[in-house]
Formats: sequence, C-alpha cells, structure tokens
Amino acid sequence: MAKQSSFPNSLRASCSVLASSLLGLIFTISQPSVTHAIEPKEYTLSNDMKVILVEVPKAPVATVQVWYKVGSRNEVMGRAGLSHMLEHMMFKGTAKYPKGTFSRLVRKNGGMDNAFTSQDFTAYFENLAADRVTLALELEADRMQGLILDANEFKTEREVVKEERRLRNEDDPQGALVEALFAQAFMSHPYHWPVIGWFSDLDAMNLDDLQRHYDTYYSPNNATLVVVGDIKVDTLLPVIARLFEPIPKGPSPQTLTVAEGPQRGERRFLLKREAQVPFVMMGYRVPNYTSDDSYALNVLESILSHGKSARLYQSLVYDQKTALAVGADYGLMQADPGLFYFYAVVKPGEKVEAVEDAVVKEIHRLQAEPPSDVELQRAKNQIEAAHIFEQDSNFRQAMLLGEAETIGAGWRKVSQFVERTRAVTAQDVQRVAAQYLTPDTRTTGTLIPLPPQTQSALPPPSH
Repeated sequence: MAKQSSFPNSLRASCSVLASSLLGLIFTISQPSVTHAIEPKEYTLSNDMKVILVEVPKAPVATVQVWYKVGSRNEVMGRAGLSHMLEHMMFKGTAKYPKGTFSRLVRKNGGMDNAFTSQDFTAYFENLAADRVTLALELEADRMQGLILDANEFKTEREVVKEERRLRNEDDPQGALVEALFAQAFMSHPYHWPVIGWFSDLDAMNLDDLQRHYDTYYSPNNATLVVVGDIKVDTLLPVIARLFEPIPKGPSPQTLTVAEGPQRGERRFLLKREAQVPFVMMGYRVPNYTSDDSYALNVLESILSHGKSARLYQSLVYDQKTALAVGADYGLMQADPGLFYFYAVVKPGEKVEAVEDAVVKEIHRLQAEPPSDVELQRAKNQIEAAHIFEQDSNFRQAMLLGEAETIGAGWRKVSQFVERTRAVTAQDVQRVAAQYLTPDTRTTGTLIPLPPQTQSALPPPSH
C-alpha cells in the first residue's frame, strides 16, 4: 500500500527541464485559458456523500477514488498513526469479500488498487478498464460499512507497520530528520507527530481504537467519491446511488480546534545518526491555501528550487560546489498552515554552517530585491506545465480534485490555480519572502553523521 513518504517531495519527482522549457515558450506566447475538456459534475447523495464525476473519453480506462476526511491531524496524543494503521486494515476483508479477495478481484479484472494516508486525509483508489468501474464501486461501498477488524490480523499488520517505520524513519537518517523537524516546528498542532506514528503509540494501539476511528470517520457524509475516465455520468450516477445511498449517514466528526500558537524565536536541534554525509533542513511556518499569499509562496519555491536553473542549485551545487543536492518544498493544499522547508545534502569535506549560510543568503537576496521578469515567468511556466501534465492523467486529475475537496478548499479551487499563479507579481514574491522567511519563524535541524557501529568480535567456541 502506498504511503506518504517522509522524504522531501522535491527529491522524489521533477518535471523534465527540456519539456518545461518548450512548454514555457508556448505559454509565454499564447497564454491559453486552462480548463477541463469536460467540467467535473458534482452531486450529493441523500446520506450527504459528495460525488465528483468527470467524463474523459480519450481512452477506455477510469480511476475510482474514495477520499475520507481523516488523517494524522485527526488523531490524539498517544495514538499517533491510527489513520495509517486503519488504512492497512481496510484491506483485511468484509463478510462479503473476505481477506485477500478485494485486491485479487481488481487484479483479475485487469486493474490495480492501493491507498495512501497523509496528515489531512486517507484515500483509496482503483485504476481499471472503464467497463469495470462498477466492480470498484461495489468493493468500496462494501468496505465503507462492512469492514471486519480481527484481533489476529491487527497484531500481524501492526508488525508490518512497525517494520515500515524502521525502514522509512529509523533506518533512513534523512527521513528521521524530516520527522524531527515537524516535531520541533509544531508543538501543539497534530502536525507534530508523523503519519506513520511512533513505536510507543503503535504498541499501545488496540482494536477498540481502530473500531472507534472507523465508526467516527468512515461514513458517507465524511467521504468524497471521485471517478474520472471514460464514463457516462447519466449512466453511472444511478449505480453510485444504488450502492452508496443505503449506507447510513454517520455522526459528524468533531472539527479540529487545535491551532499552533505563534513562534517567537528560532528553534534549533541536532540529530546524530549513522549516515554518510551531513544533512540540514530549515522549516518556516507559512499559511496554506486560505491565504492569497500561498500562490506567491508557490512561485517563490519554484524560483529557488525547481530545476538546475533554480537559484539554490546554481549557487550551492554548481557555483560553490558545497552541496550534493539542495531544494525547497511548499504545499499550499493543506488543511492547516504548514511548513515551507529547505534541505541540503552537504558535500563531504564541506562545513554544514557554510551550506546553511549559503541557503539563507539566497533567501536574503530575494528579500532585498524582486526576481527578474524572465526568472518570474520561467517559474510560472514550470508550475503551469506541471499542472497541465497532471491534468492529462485520469489518476492525477482525480487526485487534484479529491485532495482539494477533502482539505476544505473545494474542488473548484483546482480550476483557479493557473489564473491565480499568473497573477503573482515579482513584488509579491519579494514581499512573502520578507514576511514569512524570517529567523523567528524558522526551525533548523542538522543531521550529524556518526560512523557505522562495528560488530563486536564473536566469542570463542565452547568445547
């Protein structure tokens, strides 16, 4: 099952520089209006489940996605990782489709299924031929109300999750630093704890916790169904109503009221782990999509971090040669204000302090003077190109709609993204850099490498 990676997003995927440049030229000349070929259609069932359907007839395939408004932000101290654990258990079967049946049926019909958990949501999906969409809908409707939580299955799966934590956090020094950064930057808000949870919380978790979480959050009125592909809305909507409307509306989950207080000074920490090279991260508290400044912050991230022409790469990797990798990451589509963070893999033999100073210098440079018109336009082109590439995929288009709807922005926010990005000025970029990337809102973490532990000599054999 797919899970949220703790590794910086910028290191996981990037657009082709050549493709972005070519598309950028086209966008600069024509500036077309970006809209869906067919606009999404929204419906609300009698049990308040939101349904979003998009007809994309270019290929006989479709994606079915069910998004639940529950993630690690909806958990409480002592039970971190509950949403992610429940995601695993959702594949353990129902009375109608016992353990192993769900994924086997999807594969037998030529499709694939998976799921992912984040700070703000949990989502499940099936990608398959368009004439098999009803199967996916039947399976998802069944486990929305009929999940069987078995004690033995839970004990087994808990060990699977603990091993996943070891691989992604305990044995990955950079993943451990990301986890520590959020724990230091957020003291009271649940963004403090990792999506996968702490070992102590996983050990303390029990079947009653899972059942309560399932009963509270896995209800139609807390879910959004998104189907994108070669479908006919008029034909599919009655099928969706037949399968999902019999599921009773559940209690309205309590609205999260915990807000992170203002940060009144820089926080610093060191993390000593076995590692090859030092790694430094700096996170700044910034607003989410609810602020108009989020679009300028997104452009700021592109100027600093996207591609080898970006300022950070040019300065630290190409010119100074003090870093092996460097970048920044900002996600405006979050339910609550998050972090704008920078990261740098320090080159062997170089000083961590010098690399950190070089990153801060690039921030100060943008605060002192706005980016050039060419630099600003290149950043906008890269963002727009990436957005259009995403729209070309049924899966990614459904992801954009589902995420925006689930975090509270509303799916219509997706269609406004390009227009709002184009409206950002060089002065906007300079202003948000000066307003938000300040020392008092910064949390800095440094990974100090330790040499590998040598195994002690084996005792002599006994006779």
